[in-house]
Amino acid sequence: MVKGVTRQVILVKSPDPRLFEQAIFLVREEALNRPGVSQEQVIAQARAAANDYLKRSRIWNERERGLTGWLWAVLGASCASLVWLLGFILL
Repeated sequence: MVKGVTRQVILVKSPDPRLFEQAIFLVREEALNRPGVSQEQVIAQARAAANDYLKRSRIWNERERGLTGWLWAVLGASCASLVWLLGFILL
């Protein structure tokens, strides 16, 4: 069932389409009714939020890739040491 609610929406196109095509922001009803707040300021804040998300996700992905390599190296060294130690104890 569809409810008849009207909301103001801001669509921000992505500068990097590999992550997402566009971001959708639902604007609070009272946001544009505040004194001294223009539509341009609301749009600028939406763009800043989308850009901030992109920056944080890129940093996280770079950290994750580096951590994954170190994690596999430590896991491999630990397994090799465990096998060597068990072989030494059992023989």
